[in-house]
Amino acid sequence: MSVLTLALAQSNFLVGDIAGNTKKIIEQSNIAREKGAQIIVFPELAITGYPPEDLLLRPSLALRVNAALAEIETVEGIVVVVGYPLNEGKKRFNSAGVFAQGQQRGTYRKQKLPNYSVFDEARYFESGKDSVIFEISGRKVGLLICEDIWHRQPIKTLKDNGAELVLVLNASPFQIGKQELRRSLLTHRAQENSIAIASVNLVGGQDDLVFDGGSLAINPDGQVAAEAGRFESELLLVNFDLEQRAFVAQEPLKPLPKLAEIYQALVLAVSDYVNHSGFPGVIIGLSGGIDSALCLAIAVDALGAERVNAVMMPYTYTAAI
Repeated sequence: MSVLTLALAQSNFLVGDIAGNTKKIIEQSNIAREKGAQIIVFPELAITGYPPEDLLLRPSLALRVNAALAEIETVEGIVVVVGYPLNEGKKRFNSAGVFAQGQQRGTYRKQKLPNYSVFDEARYFESGKDSVIFEISGRKVGLLICEDIWHRQPIKTLKDNGAELVLVLNASPFQIGKQELRRSLLTHRAQENSIAIASVNLVGGQDDLVFDGGSLAINPDGQVAAEAGRFESELLLVNFDLEQRAFVAQEPLKPLPKLAEIYQALVLAVSDYVNHSGFPGVIIGLSGGIDSALCLAIAVDALGAERVNAVMMPYTYTAAI
């Protein structure tokens, strides 16, 4: 069996830390190559982190992004697909670059910009118009970015133009039931277009958003071939059978119960907020009730007991302590 090994880099990228994010991209690319991957795919806007919001309006950001892209071009022995903001004159695009053999081999510009709920992309980006397909190991691979896959036309256009595999770069935030919705959507898109889909998602807490990972590889028949864990960084390696044009199935993951999902989302949000802000720890006032006790449990799981101080005011039952 002849296979193409893909690495889905479900990683935690800090908004604005372009140097740190670029270092992580290069390190993970080298690790993936050593593990036998021929191509690695990173999440949407991985270089800047998501959502970059008004950082995009700073002229210096484009210079820093261009310097990061030049570093990524130096990665050898593996194709790197990574999301970044692309400035072209007065226009800015949410884009994905394909890097191989010291060059940028392709650039895709996101076509469908979400501008609802927590998303405000139309304020910062222009919509792309064209599909992008590149070739690796004799197979044609198309690119999409997050919201694109929620619409029928972008993936249909890729299929009509000969794509045999679609890579989707995401920054898809957590909400209750979101992973089931993603599975259902990707299954439907794969089946109606008879094409394999590899979808990589961001992980981590940023402001009021939590990204829960759960990256997926879906076969043309709609079956889930592989799935990354939730609320944790993971380098998921999947084999794509070049003859069958389908992924080699892995052991299915046991889905998280609803309450476990919510709890892990809270732990990740607290951990990233405190650590990314550079705080040494937290102080929690305990009332003796279940609410503050739950807050204490979340903080300890997020930071470790040594970084959590609990304070309780004396009252009838604690005055002698």
